[in-house]
Amino acid sequence: MGVLDASISPPKERYAVPYDNVVRLKQPEAFDDPLTDILRNGARALLAQAVEAEVADFLGKHIDLKTSDGHQRLVRHGHLPEREVMTGIGPVAVCQPRVRDREAGSAAPDRIRFRPSILPPYMRRTKSIEVLLPLLYLKGISTGDFSEALAALLGKDAAGLSASAIGRLKDGWFDEHAAWQKRDLSTKRYVYVWADGIHLQARLEDEKQCILVIIGATPEGAKELVGFSDGARESAHDWRELLLDLKRRRFDVPPQLVIADGALGFWKAAGEVWPKTREQRCWVHKTANVLAKLPKSQQPKAKRALQEIWMAATRTVAELAFDAFIESYTPKYEKAADCLSKDRDALLAFYDFPAEHWKHLRTTNPIESTFATVRHRTIRSKGCLSNKTALAMVFKLVEGAQRSWRRLDGHNQLPKLILGVTFNDGIEVITKTVDHQPAAAA
Repeated sequence: MGVLDASISPPKERYAVPYDNVVRLKQPEAFDDPLTDILRNGARALLAQAVEAEVADFLGKHIDLKTSDGHQRLVRHGHLPEREVMTGIGPVAVCQPRVRDREAGSAAPDRIRFRPSILPPYMRRTKSIEVLLPLLYLKGISTGDFSEALAALLGKDAAGLSASAIGRLKDGWFDEHAAWQKRDLSTKRYVYVWADGIHLQARLEDEKQCILVIIGATPEGAKELVGFSDGARESAHDWRELLLDLKRRRFDVPPQLVIADGALGFWKAAGEVWPKTREQRCWVHKTANVLAKLPKSQQPKAKRALQEIWMAATRTVAELAFDAFIESYTPKYEKAADCLSKDRDALLAFYDFPAEHWKHLRTTNPIESTFATVRHRTIRSKGCLSNKTALAMVFKLVEGAQRSWRRLDGHNQLPKLILGVTFNDGIEVITKTVDHQPAAAA
């Protein structure tokens, strides 16, 4: 709204508005943020102290090394040129100490070099920023708008985040994803595998909006992203293509147990590629499927009855609760009873594995919990992503989430499964040795 000048206003509408009452608002970039400046200066000082402590420790470990004339071989040699690292609180200037090896030239292969672990060479942005960028891209921020969006988050001094820089960074994500898809799996072993199809609502260009995900548990109990691809309605063809791709990359030892929902496409493909692997159906999905075939008035009671099955301490008790559910609901709700009974063996397979693992094996939660935040961040917006771009973005998000995945409870039991130890109701079966020596004569 403009300001009226009393000297040029019409006679009937003339009134005086003094200009000294008009206050010009500050633009966003003009605001000062003393707290952020303090944090940034503190981060700079802490980073400098950490790097100095690391170089002092490095020199201390090599203090016994001498040159041919008896002098110290490794000595301080100034600093490298100052560079800025983009962090969550904006750019932080760092100056890395330099170490000189007096015994070897700069190009010598045996030259001892100092590389601080907290400040890798050529690092220009922290890992948190690396995760933020694909997140913003999937949210619908175009490459041309990144500078404006990140300036609001990181400050007006945020540099190196132009449209061209974001484009180059995105190309790097494509390369990382492509290399990950081709990695050799001959040294990998996964005792358990979880599989599920996740509908992310990402801005994909065609009907393939389902991400097929496989997560495995290593003999050490760590969970790893094994493979993922785009698929159409979780078809058997797409699942088979993903599993065969893993096999071509020398994933030769099949898992002992696969956990998935009732998607027929996956189980058909898994039965062909891993015919000896046991099946465990996800109880969360099965519960939802059974309850969907009951009226709402019956669902709370039925849910408690289903919990009595999968929460039972032994298979025998679970079987009794299973039979009780079928007997109670078959007369009036036959479809719900049939939905449960047709997967009886696959629903109770977890009883033949260590009890410490049961809570991990009864559901596909390792996938659901990981992709819950990814799904939340990939809401459909204007624009369109190619499948290649969407998969690369999701890969970067999951790669960041994977660092916080916790190990399986009771991971010390996993090597026993590999060695063929049998478990009954979650307890290791101890085989008694029989003494075949003849008894002494009386």
